[in-house]
Amino acid sequence: MTAQPDQTGTSAGRIIISVDAMGGDAGPSVVVAGISKSAKKNPEIGFILHGREDVLRKLVARRRVLDGRVAFRDSPDVVTMEDKPSQVVRSGKQTSMWSALDSVREGEAHGAVSCGNTGALMALSMMRLRKLPGVNRPAIAILWPSRNPQGFNIMLDVGADVRADAKDLLQFALMGASYARNGMELSRPRVGLLNVGTEEHKGRAELKEAHGLITEFAEKANFEFVGFVEGSDIPGNKADVIITDGFTGNVAIKTGEGTASLIGDLLRAAFKYSLLSRIASVLAITSLQRLRKRIDPRQVNGGIFLGLNGTVVKSHGGADPTGVSAAVKLAFTLAKSGFAEKLAARVASTVELAQDDGHAASQAEQ
Repeated sequence: MTAQPDQTGTSAGRIIISVDAMGGDAGPSVVVAGISKSAKKNPEIGFILHGREDVLRKLVARRRVLDGRVAFRDSPDVVTMEDKPSQVVRSGKQTSMWSALDSVREGEAHGAVSCGNTGALMALSMMRLRKLPGVNRPAIAILWPSRNPQGFNIMLDVGADVRADAKDLLQFALMGASYARNGMELSRPRVGLLNVGTEEHKGRAELKEAHGLITEFAEKANFEFVGFVEGSDIPGNKADVIITDGFTGNVAIKTGEGTASLIGDLLRAAFKYSLLSRIASVLAITSLQRLRKRIDPRQVNGGIFLGLNGTVVKSHGGADPTGVSAAVKLAFTLAKSGFAEKLAARVASTVELAQDDGHAASQAEQ
């Protein structure tokens, strides 16, 4: 595990978030505006900003709420959205992304946030922080608006790796359940495995095998396995955690984002159609604002990288200050709960259980 943060450069007692200030489409001004929003809402947060120090100091100086709450790490280079992960791993030591992860690695910060290149961030995270013992493939987990009382479901993987075998899917279930307990305060989360149907005979061989493995470990790991779920259950109330491979998950979230955008455009066009519809839109303004906030992706911006020795949150590349603030809030919430340590303990205990089961089976065969 990484060392415990030592509060370097910030007020003692705060949760320190390491921020790649140069990643993303909008540049450091939006990132600084985002952490400023977080600072206003939460006095317990402090920051380490990584990037061109001369630029960042000027931006931070304009935000009085950040006085005494920001440390700087000068990093002259930037990982662009076009950079290949392999290239960044080989020659990205001077980048703000590399530096942000090293602050977690060295124990200066409780977690890292970046709006930068997803592939590069995952590759660097695996190299600098390393995978938890027993984890084969890390996963990216996101929050999806749902009909559940908590308002959101967790889905993973959504793009860390396009492949996942049965054992990977079992680990995703364990990590997703731990995230639900620590990030959403669900004491016994319900986990569903995404498939083309809910019948146990449907789906690929690895899905059927994963179904058996998750069923076996659910009680030991203190979650409820509801079996196979379908695409319509992703925003539903049948499960709190949806498990799938990275290819399927990534297609699903981008389809969802596109559909939400289309619905928004259609609603705007409908309310502009006639004078009566414009009047109706004025009368319904409160309800429309509530709906907009409810499905606003900025409010739950941030995918958490699960399976690493440290907390890393990937913010959307085009995030505005509200989106950056949401990603920081997620990193803060997980850090304060001790999520990284709890997840490591959960994965380790499950590996031991699997080894014990394998040893018992071997003894029975002899």
